[in-house]
Amino acid sequence: MLSKEHPTHIGIAFDPSGPTFRHEAFEQYKAQREETPEAIRTAVPIIKDIIRAYRIPILEVKGYEADDVIGTLARQADELGIETYMMTPDKDYGQLVTSHVRIYRPKYGDKEFEIMGIKEVTEKYGINSPLQVIDMLGLMGDSSDNIPGCPGVGEKTAQKLIAEFGSIENLLEHTDQLKGALKTKVEANRKMIEFSKFLATIKIDVPITLNMDELKREEPNEEELRK
Repeated sequence: MLSKEHPTHIGIAFDPSGPTFRHEAFEQYKAQREETPEAIRTAVPIIKDIIRAYRIPILEVKGYEADDVIGTLARQADELGIETYMMTPDKDYGQLVTSHVRIYRPKYGDKEFEIMGIKEVTEKYGINSPLQVIDMLGLMGDSSDNIPGCPGVGEKTAQKLIAEFGSIENLLEHTDQLKGALKTKVEANRKMIEFSKFLATIKIDVPITLNMDELKREEPNEEELRK
């Protein structure tokens, strides 16, 4: 990424140790993820040493996930009109995309890297606004993050419902317009759908302030890197 894109500023966010506010609200959050393999536990401190040797700031806020830190800083950068790229393969970052903020999806398997702006996000999910990614995930759930969603509602149905009703709140206000099994499913899981939207929402008000001087690209410490 550094040699291909030559960013002028860069920071890397990590999840802190310990629970986040999502775990406190929902015990099962990410519960079905396997225990972190020992090799990764051993590697993370070394990875952080390598990042420090590159003189890249590590961004971490206790009680918040890396997603929330990135979401908050991306929003602050957006307000300043700074062109910003969030490097991630995660679809939930679609909610953060604006005219200045894009997703930079890394190369994966045989898929080339991809840049996703407003047009790409809205076309990919058949929605009108990137913010509706939250509503879609709230309905269809996300197994990787253990967001339950509405049982029996997959991506296609979630897309259709959000295209028609615009938001989860509006859908839940107008369940009388639904029919058959879908109506029953949505009405029976009202609380779970609302809670899933809360879990899927990336925070943009984490207590961290964007400092562009700190994120300025520096020459790496070659001696440390060689070690």
